[in-house]
Amino acid sequence: MADDASSTSSGKPGEDDRGGGFLSDLFAPVAGFGVSFSTMFRKVATEEYPEKPRPTAPRFHGRHQLNRHPDGLEKCVGCELCAWACPADAILVEGADNDDTPLEQGGKGRFSPGERYGRVYQINYLRCIFCGLCIEACPTRALTMTNFYELADNDRGKLIFTKDQLLAPLQSGMLPPPFPMVDGLEERDYYQGKVTTSTDAQRAYVGARDAAADDESASVHGPGNPGAAVPGEHDVAHAADFTAAQTREGANP
Repeated sequence: MADDASSTSSGKPGEDDRGGGFLSDLFAPVAGFGVSFSTMFRKVATEEYPEKPRPTAPRFHGRHQLNRHPDGLEKCVGCELCAWACPADAILVEGADNDDTPLEQGGKGRFSPGERYGRVYQINYLRCIFCGLCIEACPTRALTMTNFYELADNDRGKLIFTKDQLLAPLQSGMLPPPFPMVDGLEERDYYQGKVTTSTDAQRAYVGARDAAADDESASVHGPGNPGAAVPGEHDVAHAADFTAAQTREGANP
């Protein structure tokens, strides 16, 4: 066995013992360019972005969205599970109790069907890695991810999105909170799909609330609309109304 091994090896360390023919030795230096040569004659697929943006996949992980119930109440109950699940510590949630005390008696109103709601909700997109763990942790499907991905900006402060930017836009039949739940229904009825739109009682409540707010504003500030310029308003690209495909409420991660 030792004689056979010595006969096929030159004995020099680092020298390849495998034999090769003339052609293999000739093309060995350029064998690594095979992949490059095979792609030289293929048609180049040019992306005409941003003039013609390519549609994203249905399950694309884009900008987050806080969803609403069919009557307009928020699905977020301020449980903070999304913040705990975030591996990048990009989410800040501060919950608060819903208050059913009448507004004229100092109540703050009801924003969600649960006992609590998300009073403060922020996502720092300088940290977010779009992993989707937050939407998997949400027990009420309040937080989902849209197909919107154009989040670049030259101001770091504008990449910290607040609750007013993350809330889904009001659709047909929805009202802006706060307002009471549908009469005779409980929190679980909302998640069982028993609410399809706002009721006449809810619309009357919101109308009276807005009328009282307008009267109070007129008595304090006089005529006009001093609150038209919202403090901290972001660029139009960040606050635009998204299409149905981009806001796919309830989509899977």
